[in-house]
Amino acid sequence: MSESRNTPGQKNDTGWDVGVRKTVDTPPQKLWDYLLGEGLPLWLGEIESLPTKKGVRYQTTDGVRGTIRAFTAGKQIRLTWQPQDWPHDTTLQVTVSKSGPGAIVEFHHEDLADRDERRMMLGHWHNVTDSLVDHFA
Repeated sequence: MSESRNTPGQKNDTGWDVGVRKTVDTPPQKLWDYLLGEGLPLWLGEIESLPTKKGVRYQTTDGVRGTIRAFTAGKQIRLTWQPQDWPHDTTLQVTVSKSGPGAIVEFHHEDLADRDERRMMLGHWHNVTDSLVDHFA
């Protein structure tokens, strides 16, 4: 029998996680195109383009690095995410889905080291999703 979580955001075997989702007033494909184009620096960092093939590594100019784990065009990308000043990598999943006339964007960030890292990333992903909502308002 597995032990249940005692603290929100804490997973028994893989550290801490956080999920942030928002509805954005734009069609899903337009949001997806923005996230992987002009909006890429908003959530990932400065990079010319993000690879879409599983297993390919990436690195932003500000030092975030990782590997593409899964990619479904128009819907989801899963990648490892490690800023240069972190001693460990994490897993980030970005999902876009339809919601009425608009879209839902969700950032799910796993394998965070502790409560402080979770709190920091919760604020970060809220800022990112708020910026997306503002961009398409």
